[in-house]
Amino acid sequence: MPSLEPKEVKMKRGKRYQEAEKLVDRKKLYDAKEALDTIEKMPKTKFDETVELHVKLGVDSKQADQQVRGTTVLPNGTGKTQRVLVFAKGPKAEEATKAGADFVGAEELIPKIEKENWFDYDVIVATPDMMGVVGRLGKVLGPKGLMPNPKSGTVTMDVTKAIQEIKSGKVEYRLDKNNIVHLGFGKVSFGADKLFENYETIMNAIIKAKPSAAKGQYIKSVAISTTMGPSMYIDQK
Repeated sequence: MPSLEPKEVKMKRGKRYQEAEKLVDRKKLYDAKEALDTIEKMPKTKFDETVELHVKLGVDSKQADQQVRGTTVLPNGTGKTQRVLVFAKGPKAEEATKAGADFVGAEELIPKIEKENWFDYDVIVATPDMMGVVGRLGKVLGPKGLMPNPKSGTVTMDVTKAIQEIKSGKVEYRLDKNNIVHLGFGKVSFGADKLFENYETIMNAIIKAKPSAAKGQYIKSVAISTTMGPSMYIDQK
């Protein structure tokens, strides 16, 4: 097994990080629950840190038949209130408002987003008939990961279901160019038990999403960390 020792980092870490790092054995593969228990023991920051998951997969993200992307609803939510913008017209716009969308609109939002850099939302949902309009914002929304997509359930006529799932803890996982899935799956304040339930949910979803074209070892490595804390590698049996 390759050494889990990180490459030397010349950046000087703060006192809190150094205290947290004393609790972590860099040469050890942790059980997921044990890692989350360790996070509970770490000194706390002034804000409620996000607990992050980093999963390196044995796939090639450049190949269309080896993409890994999907969504799942975390049983304990993410700890973040998701602001939802819905592109819809007529009855569907009214439905979106009743379902709890934070913002609802159509063509009139184009200049606001393009010229005023308006990004006071976390997720965009669109009805299929509005994708021609939303598509005009591709160069702006794409790099921010905000483009609605049928695979993530954000291009749909069932706007009520989409909004409710997002508000209740729906997350999207997808590969980056290095074949790694990065995902926040809760807050430190959740405690180890609730974080572990979320962890199992997202890991099961990623495992089920294994492309048939993927060969060899699928899960290469799994690491858990907090926003400001050291990483722990997980023994993914």
